[in-house]
Amino acid sequence: MAINQISVFVENRPGAMHALTEVLARNNIDMRALSLAETSDFGIVRIIVDDVYATSTTLRDAGFIHSVTPVIAVAVPDEPGGLDRVLNVLSEAKVNVEYMYAFLGGHSSAGAYMILRVADNASATSALRARSIATVEQDEISRI
Repeated sequence: MAINQISVFVENRPGAMHALTEVLARNNIDMRALSLAETSDFGIVRIIVDDVYATSTTLRDAGFIHSVTPVIAVAVPDEPGGLDRVLNVLSEAKVNVEYMYAFLGGHSSAGAYMILRVADNASATSALRARSIATVEQDEISRI
């Protein structure tokens, strides 16, 4: 199944990221993963957090434009070819990967996780689980 990613739109200017992280820190929001993609005027900060509702509410109250997008999180074995195995399964299932980014396992025993934005979360999850590749549920994010 999917987890929820929050995409925050920020101006491409000095201090914009600090303004975002300051709001999150002040409100005890714990980020698990972060990705920043930029254009000349704006950036899109994609974050995985421990509490999506609290984060969304906090961002709205602070005036940040954001959206919530379902993505999948996959535990990637800490071994050569671990990511290749995941991507091979998705390729064989004809599931397109739109973008992805990684984060470390933190307190868990898994090495790393990949956040994947795919065209079809259900097909991707089904194909991965059929090949014994673990996906992460939303309620597990706070324990990572």
